[in-house]
Amino acid sequence: MHRLAKFIYFKVLGWKLIGGFPKVDKCVVIVAPHTHWYDFFLGVLVRKVINEEINFIGKKSLFAPPFGWYFRWVGGTPIDRSKNNDMVKTIASIFNEKEKFRLGLSPEGTRKKVKEWRTGFYYIAQEAKVPIVMVAFDYENKQVKISDLQYLTDNKEEDFKKYKNFFKGIKGKIPEYSY
Repeated sequence: MHRLAKFIYFKVLGWKLIGGFPKVDKCVVIVAPHTHWYDFFLGVLVRKVINEEINFIGKKSLFAPPFGWYFRWVGGTPIDRSKNNDMVKTIASIFNEKEKFRLGLSPEGTRKKVKEWRTGFYYIAQEAKVPIVMVAFDYENKQVKISDLQYLTDNKEEDFKKYKNFFKGIKGKIPEYSY
């Protein structure tokens, strides 16, 4: 599957990969810009290209039949959002339950244009005591860019400046929705 993914990604689609995925068992992976449903499938393909498991969370209803098996197979974990749970603590606890867990999230929280990122990914990484890896889906230049490990500091504003600088100028599938 790895060879087939590389063939499709590099030869058929003509995309490039900038950087390599860090050797880490647990991290939060922020992927941006998230502008189209196609991003999910690009992410699944890139995971196979880099030959690394990256997980995601989704609302519990996504994991019901008939497609629930597929979402679990590609690394999904269901979350019950109907309860008044502290989602940061709930998601961070998954890191403690698993030997290897790399959680992919979109900092925008939606596929539409946003003025500000949501902060949940940051607090999840802080609570779980794991680093962040940034992944940019640059449709304009047909490349996926992967950062080195980013360790949280005691200065959230400076951390966010660094994150946003990494994604500066990156155009998603729908460019006008890019941050």
